[in-house]
Amino acid sequence: MEFPQFRKLENGRSLYKITSANQFTELQQIGSKWFAYQFEVDQFPDLMRVQEMLQGSHPFVRVQKDEFEIIYSRL
Repeated sequence: MEFPQFRKLENGRSLYKITSANQFTELQQIGSKWFAYQFEVDQFPDLMRVQEMLQGSHPFVRVQKDEFEIIYSRL
């Protein structure tokens, strides 16, 4: 699989840029503001969550890079 991969929650309030099997950036909307968080995970449950993101399992959906980058550029 090639990285980065881009996903979002079905409700659109969190977007993800997955840069490796254990690293990702989350953009989270709280109210009208967006916040960015960097994660590097090593615990098994967290690694499984990243795998769910990559597979596009519910509640994650695939998105284009542009959708992530537009919001990230506003931070």
